[in-house]
Amino acid sequence: MNTQMSRKFVRSITAAALSTVVLFTGWSAPPEAHAAANAVPSYEVKFLLDSNDVLNADGTLKGAVNSAFSVASSPERQLVEYFDTDSLDLNGEGWNARFRKKESKSNYELTYKKRFAVENGKLDDALTAANAAGFDASDDNYEAEVDWGYGKQTLSFSNTKKVDASKGLVLPSESEALKLLVSSIPGKLDKAVSKGWGTKMLKASYAHGPVQVSKYAGTFDGQEVDIEVWPIRSASGTGTEPLVEISFKTDDYAVASAERAKLMDKLDGEGWLIHADSLKTNLILERY
Repeated sequence: MNTQMSRKFVRSITAAALSTVVLFTGWSAPPEAHAAANAVPSYEVKFLLDSNDVLNADGTLKGAVNSAFSVASSPERQLVEYFDTDSLDLNGEGWNARFRKKESKSNYELTYKKRFAVENGKLDDALTAANAAGFDASDDNYEAEVDWGYGKQTLSFSNTKKVDASKGLVLPSESEALKLLVSSIPGKLDKAVSKGWGTKMLKASYAHGPVQVSKYAGTFDGQEVDIEVWPIRSASGTGTEPLVEISFKTDDYAVASAERAKLMDKLDGEGWLIHADSLKTNLILERY
């Protein structure tokens, strides 16, 4: 048998053998790997209100605001603080670590949030960038949300964990709060720059805050809205300056867009709207 015929014979025997393996074992080639789809975010629309026009001297909402948004009950009080290093290393990598206690709840809320900029309204690009960083539709540990303000959008992914606590408006000591945040750190934050980076940065962090927030519940055009009053330390450090936000949440982009336009018109018509985006978190990180 010449060399060419030998090769044909070997190929024929090999093909027959493989066919037999498939027939009797059900073996098949492994399926192709497919990347997870981009996350599907919800939306939170936020606007800043002029505190001089919407607050009384004691920091409560004026009657006109209560009437406009059907605010009937007293506010929910909560204490909020952020943890970061003196150089704000976590914030510099797009991460925030927030510790919160709601007066009516019997737990602490530990929230780790990663932000992605939405450039020129191109949300799909931001979602794709987040996917490349490991934040995709398959990860149910994080909630994807678009914060939609006056002039910009920000995509965020939040991982929230709860720790049992007594009801009331009391935070643990700074060291205890930090210990809880470190012990519950999610893997994506811990490995954000290198293995163990997040834990190292958190251990070197301190509390920026706390801020005592008053959160009012109301409605607008059938949507539930929240109005929050944040008395943030002034730049001089001698007092506080109230920052007032109104917001609503929805899972539907079309609803977010339409109701955002209506709410903006309402606030503008009343003269309450500040034509700027909120820098609340940054202000707290910088002033405490």
